[in-house]
Amino acid sequence: MIAAFALAALLQQSPMPSVAPDGVFRSRGYGLVIARAGQDIRVYHEAGGACWPDPDGEDLKDSFAAVVPVADGIGLTEAHDDQASIYVFDRLPALPPACQHPDQSDRAAVLAVSDLMQAYYPGFEARKIDFQARRSDVLARLSQTPSPSQAFAAAADLLSGLDDAHIELSAEIEGRTQDLQVSSGRTLDAVNARSEPRPERAWLGTWREGVLQTILDGEGHAVANNRVFWGVNDGVGYLAIVTMGGFDAEAAASTEPLEAALDEAMIAFDGARAVIVDVSNNRGGYDSVSRLIASRFADQQRVAYTKRGWASGVAPQVVEVRPSDRPSYHGPVWLLTSDITVSAGETFSQMMTVLPNVTHAGTRTRGAFSDQSPVVLANGWRFAMPMELYVDPQGHPLEGRGLTPQVRIDLYPEGDLDHGHAKAVKALIRRLSH
Repeated sequence: MIAAFALAALLQQSPMPSVAPDGVFRSRGYGLVIARAGQDIRVYHEAGGACWPDPDGEDLKDSFAAVVPVADGIGLTEAHDDQASIYVFDRLPALPPACQHPDQSDRAAVLAVSDLMQAYYPGFEARKIDFQARRSDVLARLSQTPSPSQAFAAAADLLSGLDDAHIELSAEIEGRTQDLQVSSGRTLDAVNARSEPRPERAWLGTWREGVLQTILDGEGHAVANNRVFWGVNDGVGYLAIVTMGGFDAEAAASTEPLEAALDEAMIAFDGARAVIVDVSNNRGGYDSVSRLIASRFADQQRVAYTKRGWASGVAPQVVEVRPSDRPSYHGPVWLLTSDITVSAGETFSQMMTVLPNVTHAGTRTRGAFSDQSPVVLANGWRFAMPMELYVDPQGHPLEGRGLTPQVRIDLYPEGDLDHGHAKAVKALIRRLSH
């Protein structure tokens, strides 16, 4: 949550008072303006010359954050994580006039979505989208006073076909919530197309059963709020992580249950012929969690990727995978991914692929690496999009492309979505055990 980092950093007491004084500050990239006067903090979004306040700004003050030194400007980041994203702000002489007179019409909301995407979206090239042509076509058809439904349909047209897990749009129209329909990838789209009630929930139950009973022969462990599954079968370790967060039902941000689970698993994996790390059903979460898990397989510090705001103009920030001082495994590792693997599941996968002991297998990941930046539009619609470019150590952009495995294994074949995963992993265990 970019705005959360910025607000808390401006609020906290700093040993260098001149770093975060009262005033107005504009982010480099990300379309943020922050105005501070004592304890009064206002957050604004900018795009295409328009500016409007974020009504959620007041709720973001308690986020953990810190002011960090940068070459020029003011750097803001999370306090507890020395590899968290750094956002650079510059001082403005005053609040831009446009911020004082926001246009709250539905047409202005469509224009804001268009302008935000045009200015900050990093994925058009990879997805082969001519957004300028699309924008011209949609806006030419948009009336000066569209109804809320017409405006929402126009915004949806701007975003259609991007297949980006980090793009969201939601609005209350005539007492009903409307959400932008974005593909979840081939596998989950096929699951959710089933006619049964709550098909994805039923599928997840079958997936879990396949892990515990087929892959681990009834002797596996489901721990950390059912986010972590692990065990040893025929001398091969198996570790599945389904989210990068939520390991404690009472404290969503806690990593203590995860650390305890990893300690047990790594001790059990000692001497294993190989370990399978399965993030083929990982829905993302926190990059800090991805780094924590990857550290259990790293023998030394390595650069995993760089990241920067697409339109920020600042130097890329280096993100490393570093060895853990807790129980670890440095033997042969097989990393499993699929088209379900997304977001922090992908940053984890990228961290793992720079380790020399890791073989990447499965199918290509979704290609949604960037942090998701939330924006409340002036008319109350809620929009979210990625605004960052991730690049691997060889200089290849990752956003919109995903990670392609070295060894192809179709873990969720169209003809056997329910049981194909367990069968494929069990076959890999048999292969690795001999």
